[in-house]
Amino acid sequence: MQHPLKILLTTLGLSLSVVATTAHAQDDPIVVGGLNYTEHLILTSATVQLLKANDYSVEKRDGLGTSVLRQAQKNGQVDLYWEYTGNSVILFHDQPQPDNAAETYATAKRLDAEKGLVWLDPSDTNNTYALAMREADADKRDIHTLSDLAEAMNDGADLTLASNAEFYARDDGLRPLQKAYDFRFPRSNVKRMDSGLTYNALRDGEVDVALVFATDGRNGAFDFEVLDDDKQFFPVYQLAPVVREETLDAHPDLRSVLNEMSATLNDSTLIDLNRRVDVDDQNIEKVAHDFLTENDLL
Repeated sequence: MQHPLKILLTTLGLSLSVVATTAHAQDDPIVVGGLNYTEHLILTSATVQLLKANDYSVEKRDGLGTSVLRQAQKNGQVDLYWEYTGNSVILFHDQPQPDNAAETYATAKRLDAEKGLVWLDPSDTNNTYALAMREADADKRDIHTLSDLAEAMNDGADLTLASNAEFYARDDGLRPLQKAYDFRFPRSNVKRMDSGLTYNALRDGEVDVALVFATDGRNGAFDFEVLDDDKQFFPVYQLAPVVREETLDAHPDLRSVLNEMSATLNDSTLIDLNRRVDVDDQNIEKVAHDFLTENDLL
């Protein structure tokens, strides 16, 4: 039998250890970053809720632009966020588009490792760019692929496009797309606006074609036809959690927690989550919580 004083000292030591660990966590929260559109706002909220449920001290910084968020992570102001493989390879590292999803992920992982950023397990998703038309209009004009769109434009069709400012200027955006398919929207026919507004502009007949994201829930809800990228111009944009190496060294259990969440994500899941917010007008925090609960992550 242990001496009562020894038991007391052991208990006290364990208590002090827990207090010290808790105090450290509170002093040094994990900062979860996020981009400024629905899909990312949902994922960021879900990640914050998941980490808190696993007893991490967490701070959220969402609503950021792509380049701003990336720089914040490189500077150590953000510890982790969900990134798209195509962004890393093409936008951040200015590399040619790889042939497939596996190569895109491997390239992003290798290049970012040199910068102290660790790509965890990729999800089964591809939220790539796409162009869409109203389904009835696409049928009427017989435009179902980007090659069909290019042919129509080159035959004199006067079509207008809704695009966000980023896609208009990106190296994998509008200009190279038009070059790949050999057509051009006149500058006056391109209406630049926030990403979320392109859907409403197309639905309401303000434009003929709109930039959309492949996993957006409004595509089906608004009766859009997403035009087939028959020349496979658009890169793969596969989601994965990216964590600063220093953060992962300090919190190694983050790997299994985030990989478990990543394994639940696929295109149909993202479409459903996005639809709940953008079409059904559900609260982002609730949608994120429901997603975690439905997948037994909480």
